Amino acid sequence: MTVVGISSVPKALSDKYTKALRFDRYTAVIAPNGQPIHIIAQDQLSNNQIARARSVLAHYLTNYTSSKYGRDKSSVANKMAGNGATLLLLNGSDDGKNPASELDGQPLYQNEIQVEGDEWYIKQDYKHRDATFEEILHMVHDTGIGVDQNQEFIGSLPAYQNEIRSAQVRAMTDDIWGLGNDNKDWIIELTTENSLSQEYLAAVIDSYYGLWGAWKQKDLNSGGMWGIYIAKTRADIKTKDPLGAVLIGGFFHPYLTYNARIDESFDGTFSLKYNELKPYTNHSRYLKDVSLTGNKNTNVVVNELDNDITGNSGSNTVIFSGDVDNYTITKLSGHSYLVEDHRDSGDGKVTLHKIENLKFNNAIEKL
Repeated sequence: MTVVGISSVPKALSDKYTKALRFDRYTAVIAPNGQPIHIIAQDQLSNNQIARARSVLAHYLTNYTSSKYGRDKSSVANKMAGNGATLLLLNGSDDGKNPASELDGQPLYQNEIQVEGDEWYIKQDYKHRDATFEEILHMVHDTGIGVDQNQEFIGSLPAYQNEIRSAQVRAMTDDIWGLGNDNKDWIIELTTENSLSQEYLAAVIDSYYGLWGAWKQKDLNSGGMWGIYIAKTRADIKTKDPLGAVLIGGFFHPYLTYNARIDESFDGTFSLKYNELKPYTNHSRYLKDVSLTGNKNTNVVVNELDNDITGNSGSNTVIFSGDVDNYTITKLSGHSYLVEDHRDSGDGKVTLHKIENLKFNNAIEKL
């Protein structure tokens, strides 16, 4: 699986996804069979938003070798490409006013795509809540994994879908998902269109990757996905929805596999380690690799996931959790270094590129 850069909309698609409808950019994830999974964007999307959406799609399709169903995801990606899976990145919000929403494709709107480091992400702004993982998962589920109870099963993992369906039915029976009297009409609508299993799985994955950890309601234990799902965090899933926990472990990586481009607007210290005073770290704690963009003097706090960190054109400091004597610093080629923490449950092995300073509890080292 490979990704392609951002370009203008190809001629083969531009007759349908037209300039008149304000489509102006294109990218794709290429399946192992050589066919593209299309991503087509309108003119108000930033390139960072387009790249973020592409990264999340690639993440879902990255092999998870120790899992039951995700150890080789080529069949899922090939099915998606063969089924014509297309992600439409649309201007504005889902308010019914965008005529392009009637086109074939999975819609994802500009105002619901956060980028690591941008204002919406840092504030965890639920007026612009990040629907990227949910909507792209719907596309992967519908066109790649496959959904039962339709006239035809067009996916590649019927056994996995059977497990998803069983967990969804159990979740509704046991008041784990589909909660709230206000949601009864929505549940009826989902039942009619056979979307219950897709919406359930999306709720689980959102909580699994920390997207609802910062959501505050009067009841602090109000769960995820606007309270529709009982589990707010990964720990909640394990205890409150054990079948959901098994589902996730069967296909999805425990961390985010893409290299996150930290938005050039970010100024300060970006933390990959959970910090209850920084709401975004409910989500960023699952990032492994990041690249700083722009020219600000941005710093990064590492986590335990063997990070790979690339600096920007400013002066960058990477912050570790222990004393300098616990670490070995090895110069690699160019301006790259390996910093290895020898403590158990420490910072792991951190690979650095274009970083100027290392900060330890008791020392600052210049590279």
